[in-house]
Amino acid sequence: MRLIHTSDWHLGRHLKGKDRTPEIEFTLNELLRQAKELEVDAVLIAGDIFETPNPPSDAERVAYQFFEGLRNAKIPAIAIAGNHDSASRFDGIANLLSLAGVQILGKPRRVNQGGLIALETPNGKLRVAAMPFASERRLLTVENLWTMDELQQIQHYRDRVDYLLKNLASGFQDDSVNILMAHLTIDGAKLANSEARHHTKETYALFGQNLPAEAQYIALGHIHKPQQILVAAPTYYSGSLIQVDFGEAEEEKGFYLIDVEVGSPAKKPEFISIPCQKPLKIVECELSDYEEKLEPQRDHPGYLKVIINLQTPQIGLADKIRKICGDKVLQIEPRYPEIESKREKSVKSVKQEDFDPVEEFKRYFQEELNTTPAPAVVAKFEELYKEIKETQNATT
Repeated sequence: MRLIHTSDWHLGRHLKGKDRTPEIEFTLNELLRQAKELEVDAVLIAGDIFETPNPPSDAERVAYQFFEGLRNAKIPAIAIAGNHDSASRFDGIANLLSLAGVQILGKPRRVNQGGLIALETPNGKLRVAAMPFASERRLLTVENLWTMDELQQIQHYRDRVDYLLKNLASGFQDDSVNILMAHLTIDGAKLANSEARHHTKETYALFGQNLPAEAQYIALGHIHKPQQILVAAPTYYSGSLIQVDFGEAEEEKGFYLIDVEVGSPAKKPEFISIPCQKPLKIVECELSDYEEKLEPQRDHPGYLKVIINLQTPQIGLADKIRKICGDKVLQIEPRYPEIESKREKSVKSVKQEDFDPVEEFKRYFQEELNTTPAPAVVAKFEELYKEIKETQNATT
């Protein structure tokens, strides 16, 4: 049996005002072409199809056109909701999408509630244990939040997810290809730092041993870097479909092609890259050489982030940079290495008992903004600081 594993499309995504949906559409068209050419039995989509719970109509159009293309090619698809998607919305349109050969699941379910999806493919039976993103709000009751401390809540969440994964794996059968597909974070996975940070750490970071070893392949979504997770079963994140943010600049993007037979772990999947239509690139330069370094980027087909090291702020520098590369430059980040180095040294040298927040506030203005704060601004800061300290003291 041959499968495609993809995830994290983020249709409807904007980066610094630029709509990325046309780029994602370009990539999905290539994914569809390859799915037909490779004669796959099914496509697995491991969550975050959309960027927001209420995506724009153009983003929905692109997704549904892709599904229509699969239906015309007689390739079924199984999809789950990610943390960016609306679980209720997905469950609401599930019956409609089934007409296009797409089985979609919004909220986590047990086996007897439809959490395990079975398909008959030209190359045999496929059973997919589908685990959409599980919000702690769904798995923790109000009583849990009131009676448990933070560590207990984290453990309770992990226990509930562990129970659901084991329950889903109990539906695997010896005469089927058995796959787990989930949208979650495994502790130790390499982040791209463009993921939703709250949903990738602490409560949401699960241990690898939570994943059922009896799965023949585990298709994960949520982390944007394509990578293998070293656990008992063959386990992979397919990563985002395009370079979502500059944290993913110049990274290879694509999908995993899986070959698997009944009764055996999947062979090592092949990562097939799809070139980004508008790749992201970071250019770091100095005030003395920024023109020299940016000139070759005039013909860059995608978008740029320019990091420029300075000693002091330079008026009009951003306009000069954009004059060279135009609207390809989406972000300009000035850095002040000498000031940052001095600040680090001064912070290390100041003892906690000697720390004066008002003086530090003034020093920030002097070092970062090369100015002195007005007395009224200093007074307001001091007032706010005292108010916060009093609130903290009252609660401890």
